[in-house]
Amino acid sequence: MDTTYLGRSGLVVSELCLGTMTFGGAADKDESYEIVDAFREAGGTFFDTADVYTGGASERILGEIVGGYRDEVVIATKAYGGTGAGPNDRSASRRHLVKAIEDSLRRLATDYVDLYQVHAFDPTTPLEETLATLEDLVRQGKVLHVGVSNFAGWQIERACRIQERRGFDGLVSLQPQYSLVERQIEFETLPAARANGLGVLAWSPLAAGFLTGKYERGDVAEGKGRFAQFIDAMSERGWATLEVVRELAEAHGVAPASIALAWLRRDEDVVPIIGATRVDQLDASLAATEVALSADELERLAAASEPDRGYPWDFGTVGGRPPRTLRHP
Repeated sequence: MDTTYLGRSGLVVSELCLGTMTFGGAADKDESYEIVDAFREAGGTFFDTADVYTGGASERILGEIVGGYRDEVVIATKAYGGTGAGPNDRSASRRHLVKAIEDSLRRLATDYVDLYQVHAFDPTTPLEETLATLEDLVRQGKVLHVGVSNFAGWQIERACRIQERRGFDGLVSLQPQYSLVERQIEFETLPAARANGLGVLAWSPLAAGFLTGKYERGDVAEGKGRFAQFIDAMSERGWATLEVVRELAEAHGVAPASIALAWLRRDEDVVPIIGATRVDQLDASLAATEVALSADELERLAAASEPDRGYPWDFGTVGGRPPRTLRHP
């Protein structure tokens, strides 16, 4: 597995990130150990978790597993969601983040996290308060880099300008939902991230398993995974995309998941977050690092999965290039 830099930072991470949301839930401790071992054997060094995953068990198990080689791995965690019943037990407020990082460090059995991310934009807390708190955590050495997750383009831009104006350490990453069947971030969110030098950590890169090819038209979503609503909402465009994915997978002799992940990896700033509940589920994801899609294959996937642009992106030349025949006086 190759490595890449995370955004504009000097932090080197593996080209795939292992998401540990299943640890302590769908994957028990023994299975979690096996998954981490297989990921590390393939060259993986980058792990993502959050304080709300499996009630904190994800962080505890990950910390226990990597404790013996902590300095050899990169750990990312997140805070915002509810961790208790009290009114200050959720949000991106100073009160919550200061407590949340201490709790995460304790569960992870480490004195620092490489990447600390705000899990979602908080409309109830001034963004200046959130960013000032993150800056304090960086200066205290508890956090090495900061990022955001599930932010809109304007929220990214505003955060970066506040940090720039205040002389804070800048954001280095964005963690959005991104896959062949969820490309809406390409209109505003992704351009904002790239304009500010943020790396992109794509969550649900296989659309909750849809892009593994395990579903067929007519399947009922009930009981088919945590994000079963993907199947209910899947459009004709989604099925057409999956058809191309399957065709290319057969041509390359790999699983559909490998093609879907390879498409995301066409851009070096995108690091897909892969997950598993068993070791054998990792195989197709890890195989993506060996798949080289041609320009024609990339174009086929892009054309099949092209989302509806809508206004203002389909209005004249907004968001696109002017006609080549245009001449200025």
